[in-house]
Amino acid sequence: MKSTNEYLIPFIGLKIGKHHFEYNIEKKFFDEFNFDEFESCAVKVNVVLEKKATMLEVSFAHKGTVNVPCDLTGEQFDLPIKGKIKLVVQFGEEFNNDNDELLILPHGEHQIDLAQYIYEMIVLSIPPKRVHPGVKDGTLQTEALKRLNELQVKDEEVIKREEESDPRWDELKKLLTDK
Repeated sequence: MKSTNEYLIPFIGLKIGKHHFEYNIEKKFFDEFNFDEFESCAVKVNVVLEKKATMLEVSFAHKGTVNVPCDLTGEQFDLPIKGKIKLVVQFGEEFNNDNDELLILPHGEHQIDLAQYIYEMIVLSIPPKRVHPGVKDGTLQTEALKRLNELQVKDEEVIKREEESDPRWDELKKLLTDK
């Protein structure tokens, strides 16, 4: 992803204490990461950066909806998502982001890019199995479901087939009752 100024926070000029930032994330944000798992999204991200004398603590929280296809029916629906993560930023000899909760920046660094952390937080809050709420409560009406209901075997047909018994089986059943 290209680094955009929107998600860069220059912490060098901030006073010690808490600083609040708010971002509205839409589909174009994910297009920068070449992520196309959903059609649209509207997610509000709140970031609290607490500057301390020797380190930074960054808290991310998000809430919103993403438009995804249902894994069972293929129908698009708005999936509500929410989540939060914390990140500790310390300063050292060289850049290191091997740990999910700890970021080490070189001593001369003066800003932090939050885009990757926002991206990962939102993507990881989407459940692995996405089921349309209409499937869960039985209210979903689609063309595919209507066609399946038309082709479904009716109860009367099943009862009629059960009543029409095979004479060979009838003879075998007599052997069981003759004992």
